[in-house]
Amino acid sequence: MELERELRAFNAFFKEMDDLYHDLAIGAGLSDSAFDIFYTLRTLGEGCLQRDVCGCSFVSKQTVNSSIRTLERRGLLSLRPGKGRNLHIYLTPAGRQLMEERIDPVLRMEVRAFSTLSAADRAELLRLNRAYLDALRSHAGAQTFDPQENPLL
Repeated sequence: MELERELRAFNAFFKEMDDLYHDLAIGAGLSDSAFDIFYTLRTLGEGCLQRDVCGCSFVSKQTVNSSIRTLERRGLLSLRPGKGRNLHIYLTPAGRQLMEERIDPVLRMEVRAFSTLSAADRAELLRLNRAYLDALRSHAGAQTFDPQENPLL
């Protein structure tokens, strides 16, 4: 029972973080996916691909594509052709201004918050989260479901 209580507390912690970033996105006047796109563009740089955004934000390709198209219609992003069918994502001047005013402050907040931890604590936080994720992945492989047996959708 103690293990289950600790796991609930751990999961609640991640839900609280998710809620915090949702509130930050809403406060910036953006949907969660639009916030993730701008955040990824700031961290990876302009010219990245939709699959880069999906890989960094863990948002589905369909959601990212829809959000990119909306941001393009709003004049915040532009798409430019690359090799093959690849489209590279760039900020427009209005998108760059939005990034500076609404995304950069969040990144600075994260740096300030992370810097309150000692170097040893930061390393330990990363190590423990990595260990848990690796353990979770190793056990997730055993979780296979046959949608034919119990179709929910």
